[in-house]
Amino acid sequence: MKARYIGWIVGLLIAVALPFVHRDPYHLHIMVLILIWSFAYTSWSIMGRFGLVSLGHGGFMGVGAYVTALLWNHLGITPWIGIPLSMICAGALALVVAYPCFRFRITGHYFVLVTLALSGIVLQVITATRDWTGGSLGYTPNRAPSWFALQFDDKITWYMIALLVWLLGIAIWHWIDRGMGRHAMEAISEDEDAAAAAGVNVTAEKLKITLISALMTALAGALYTQYQMFISPDTVSGIAVSLQMVFAAIVGGLYVALGPTVGAVITIMLAEFLRIFFGTGAVGWDNLIYGLLLVLFIIFLPKGILGSISERFARVVRI
Repeated sequence: MKARYIGWIVGLLIAVALPFVHRDPYHLHIMVLILIWSFAYTSWSIMGRFGLVSLGHGGFMGVGAYVTALLWNHLGITPWIGIPLSMICAGALALVVAYPCFRFRITGHYFVLVTLALSGIVLQVITATRDWTGGSLGYTPNRAPSWFALQFDDKITWYMIALLVWLLGIAIWHWIDRGMGRHAMEAISEDEDAAAAAGVNVTAEKLKITLISALMTALAGALYTQYQMFISPDTVSGIAVSLQMVFAAIVGGLYVALGPTVGAVITIMLAEFLRIFFGTGAVGWDNLIYGLLLVLFIIFLPKGILGSISERFARVVRI
């Protein structure tokens, strides 16, 4: 146990020192993207690990991204206020969709279809309201580099913000993993009727985990907007983004805290590889590759890369 804590401390110190030792802007840019998307993938894994497979997280991320940008551009509301408001909007959307599902026991593939529809609806709304959102052409927040606007030209500043948010995601994951709610959710995922008979408030527990996940995803979308200073419906919302989250969480390791981070490294590096070597000729290839790899991992490596490594290491230690 002590070795684990020492490993975390050493790793954190290295992560903090990294941008001051290696200042290459491109590499820092990749690291910031990995950290932000790791947080988004972690938010999905919080639900996915308990059998709540959602394809609506692209919707939550889109709400977080666009509400923050629209409030800043049209009303001059600083992202420091806009981000919490966007999270509230995403949380309200999650409750409106999830409560009827959980109340009337809509589970399994039916729940997946409902969340899939949610993701598609948010994408269509963003695209249709092009007079406000720019539609499929994308949207750019008004530029005003400052703390008030949460806009920085310095990559190191953004790296530190992304690192802090990533740590927040890991902390929330561990809080859920070690809390009493975990046992309730595991019981629910096994048998809802048995869990209810044992005194578990099934609807409340599922709503709580869904709300936490939606709030985190909206925060990731808002931060991505502030960092990139450009968003489009396809990059922060829709079914493709939801599938990307599913892929990254499962491939990295759904039941390990750092699994989504490993998944983020794979997805970001794959996207960069295709962009650099194939350019516009590889548009859409990443989603095709995600789908193929997801099928292979579900069949041959269901616990993901990090989960399988941890399992084998535990077996060696026991031997």
